[in-house]
Amino acid sequence: MQVLPLTSRRTARPLAGLLAAFASLALVVGAVLAPAAAAHADTVRDGEYWLSEYGIDKAWKVSQGAGTTVAVIDSGINGGIPDLQGAVSGGTDVSGSGQPDGQKPIGAEPEHGTLVASVLAGRGHNADGSPVPAGATGSDGVVGVAPQAQLLTVSTWLGSANPAGRTDMQQIPDAVRWAVDHGAKVINMSLGSSSPDWPPSWDAAFLYAEQKDVVVVAAAGNRGAGNAQVGAPATIPGVLTVAGLDRQEHASVDASSQGVSIGVSAPAEQLVGDLPDGTYAQWAGSSGAAPIVAGVAALIRSKWPQMSANQVINRIISTAKDAGAPGHDPIYGYGILNAEAALTADVPETKVNPLGSIADWIRVHRPDAAAPTPAPSITSQAPSSEPPLAEAAPPAPVASADASPWPAVVVLGFGGILLAILVGGTWHVLAARRRDVEKDSETFHKLLQ
Repeated sequence: MQVLPLTSRRTARPLAGLLAAFASLALVVGAVLAPAAAAHADTVRDGEYWLSEYGIDKAWKVSQGAGTTVAVIDSGINGGIPDLQGAVSGGTDVSGSGQPDGQKPIGAEPEHGTLVASVLAGRGHNADGSPVPAGATGSDGVVGVAPQAQLLTVSTWLGSANPAGRTDMQQIPDAVRWAVDHGAKVINMSLGSSSPDWPPSWDAAFLYAEQKDVVVVAAAGNRGAGNAQVGAPATIPGVLTVAGLDRQEHASVDASSQGVSIGVSAPAEQLVGDLPDGTYAQWAGSSGAAPIVAGVAALIRSKWPQMSANQVINRIISTAKDAGAPGHDPIYGYGILNAEAALTADVPETKVNPLGSIADWIRVHRPDAAAPTPAPSITSQAPSSEPPLAEAAPPAPVASADASPWPAVVVLGFGGILLAILVGGTWHVLAARRRDVEKDSETFHKLLQ
């Protein structure tokens, strides 16, 4: 994830102090935005170009997400800032290092979850800086794609060694199961790994979400952070994987990865969002594109509460504007998000998820395993006896989901430094697939030309 602090009328702070607060980040992009002169909205609202350019403001005439609950599995959300007051209805911590309500920002990128949440379901604020009443949207600040949706925050510690010892292998399935059990109809996962594979321990949790008719949205990952290929959980069948676009609606060279599992593309550059301290930042990454799509899924589920997750996903990808190679391709998926069409078009009903089924995948790829049983609910936050993730150089990207037995590491936002778990035999597999990766990279650059 790339983050740059910016100022607004509400959050004017000395520029030097803002930049110093983020001096430790490896990547910084964009320009500082000056305070807005217009009276109708501040600079931040003016910077949310995707609301008009992707048909979201027109989709609001149909739905604003009321009655729909979206879980954000991330670094934790500070629901106390003006733009998010009233948006967070519940939460938990699965890391053992956060607060029980999931509202303490933690991990290698603690600001990440609040940025994601504001893009998804921010309510904005009044011109005097005060929060807006329930069901209303403020004139200033960040307004999310689904401003009337309710959020669940599930805090995880990813991207660096967890002080409590719980690894991503344990946290992710616990987080998914908790979200489903607490009423989430959409789950946003702006996180990912440097491998397309996932451990068998994740099977039951994602199967549970599928069985409970939950839409799971995941970020594709960022080439700029070293991920040329999509990594888990965005490779899991049935998950709606989101690739990133630049301002010209072209595939973002830095803020997106490629892969056959990509379902749709959405804005990933020059994004604006809230930080946990109530200030704003300009940021980039497919981790920002995912909540835009998750927000559209929430609008659909609000409009048609009885519509299946399969049909929700089908509406989003079938109404997307085709881009890249005709039809589905590994850069844009089925095309560019069109929120207005997703809420208004006449879309034939489907009984199956066009992006696949984790249940079918388990039957084919885990034939020696017993039928997976959904993971039990979380009963405690006791630290794991497993050692924390080791910091190491990331392995070369791999081209398919058959390369290694589980992800090298899961990180929030695919930003900065990628860690890796080195497992026996992985390097041999990576070497065997290096030639395929080079061919895929050549294809990527041809499609961008």
